[in-house]
Amino acid sequence: MSQQKYVGVWPVMLTPFDAKGEIDWASLERLVDWYIDSGVHGLFAACQSSEMFYLSDEETQALTRFIVEKADGRVPVVASGHTATALSQQKEQLQAMAGTGVDGVIMISNRLALVGESDDKAMETLQVLTNVVPKEIDLGIYECPYPYKRLLSEEIVEWCAQSNRFTFIKDTCCSLPMIERRLALSKGTRLHLANANSQTLLASFQAGCQAYSGVMANFHPELYVWLYENWKDKPEQAAVLADYLSTAAMTETLDYPACAKYHQRLIGNFSTLVCRSRNSSQFENSFFPSAVNSMTALGENMKKWLSLD
Repeated sequence: MSQQKYVGVWPVMLTPFDAKGEIDWASLERLVDWYIDSGVHGLFAACQSSEMFYLSDEETQALTRFIVEKADGRVPVVASGHTATALSQQKEQLQAMAGTGVDGVIMISNRLALVGESDDKAMETLQVLTNVVPKEIDLGIYECPYPYKRLLSEEIVEWCAQSNRFTFIKDTCCSLPMIERRLALSKGTRLHLANANSQTLLASFQAGCQAYSGVMANFHPELYVWLYENWKDKPEQAAVLADYLSTAAMTETLDYPACAKYHQRLIGNFSTLVCRSRNSSQFENSFFPSAVNSMTALGENMKKWLSLD
């Protein structure tokens, strides 16, 4: 299997809902095509941005199968849906996800141990869960911040790297020194770090990181694709773009994922900005839409400057 399969830009996918809060399949199909037409290298389905903690296991599996079907081999797809606390239910969730046709199943680091439990406990759970997923399915871990953030220990990163099963860590440490250490631990293995943090992204590419998987690919994935593909050959433009992306990423604080759904509705992909994870009914009564619009307009100027339009 290609060592380069899990590199590039991997959006954390949104889940569109209709006015009744049910999955909007037509909007989801448009979203899949929009990501792929933007040049992304893979899709991360059934993650926190997908509001996976607010989906039933049946919905999560149906959602993931739909995305795999609509992607139709154009890009690889990984998915999580790993939300349970009980180990027996976690096994069921991961095994079911492995049967949806995805390229990789992503575990959630905070499901490996409860708040206050040791890294040894997390390692023990990780090893058990690794053994229940069929060996032909690649594995990954996401340092999801909800319901609490558990950063991976160096021992766990090294174990994953040496296992030959893990190919993808969605890294949310937001620390360049920690990213550099993780890169050293995984060097020469199948394991790739996907940095979720826009502020450290260019520096992490320069340090050897080869992937981005963050929420801002729900707004302007083309710009992240350009940065990934051109930072070496066009360093001056890359530095300017990185400054914009770093600043634009503050949009994430504006009631995400409602702000991203607002943008997706604006460009014609979504029919609503309904969320299950929060009440989005007052979003348009705030200054948030104006801020999203300004960020988007500046991003369009960046695309023109980079000759993307």
